[in-house]
Amino acid sequence: MNNKTSFGKNPQMKENKYSLDFFDVVENRRSVRIFDQTEPFDHGVVRKCLETATLAPNSSNLQLWEFYQIPETSPLKDRLAKLCMGQKAATTSRNLVVVVARRDKWKSRIAANYNHIQAVYEDAPSKKQKQALAYYGKLIPKLYATYPLWSIGKQVFAWFVGLKKPMVREVSETDVRISVHKSVALAAMTFMYAMTAEGYDTCPMEGLDSKRVKKLLDLPDAAEISMIIGCGKRLPEGVYGERFRVPNKDVIFER
Repeated sequence: MNNKTSFGKNPQMKENKYSLDFFDVVENRRSVRIFDQTEPFDHGVVRKCLETATLAPNSSNLQLWEFYQIPETSPLKDRLAKLCMGQKAATTSRNLVVVVARRDKWKSRIAANYNHIQAVYEDAPSKKQKQALAYYGKLIPKLYATYPLWSIGKQVFAWFVGLKKPMVREVSETDVRISVHKSVALAAMTFMYAMTAEGYDTCPMEGLDSKRVKKLLDLPDAAEISMIIGCGKRLPEGVYGERFRVPNKDVIFER
């Protein structure tokens, strides 16, 4: 089965300029492993795209992410590239972006949302405001709390409630950590699409020494490196062959 997409070919979509532009971005984005060293590079575009990434959807709007921009002029850039196992996507990049998950900042992010809701819903019906405040004042703190044995307690509670009605089952400490990384990954993908829209290329990398990267950036132990993204403009040899995807019929289903 031919898995090539048909973005931009549907006549019913021709009037929607923005949809076509987005689909072109998706088609053009590739993981580039060798970047051009001679092409002009605007580091301000990276900042612009990172600010766009903060608009990505995320769990409970906690925004438990941080982004560290390391331009080629930074004294940290070459050292960071070595910690990416010397990958060409890192050593030839014009800018490296370290994407960090900050599950440990849950209390301050909950407080920020709580205060925001108090201000926004000040004149709203009391029931609506109480529901919103209870979500950030009671429910989310219970989910993110890290008391001893609390992870097991949450799982037992979810199992018990789930006997009689639908219940969220992913409540363990591992589940919460995965949820944070899901949100961080959505922001990283938003950043990469934004870079493509601006005429630049990217490559997300997981092959890295996370312990040394945290030390280099002076990050606490609780911070987790989600990925490091190399940025630049592609060289033809920087795209390793035609894009390959398994057939859509193997991954897209309707029930």
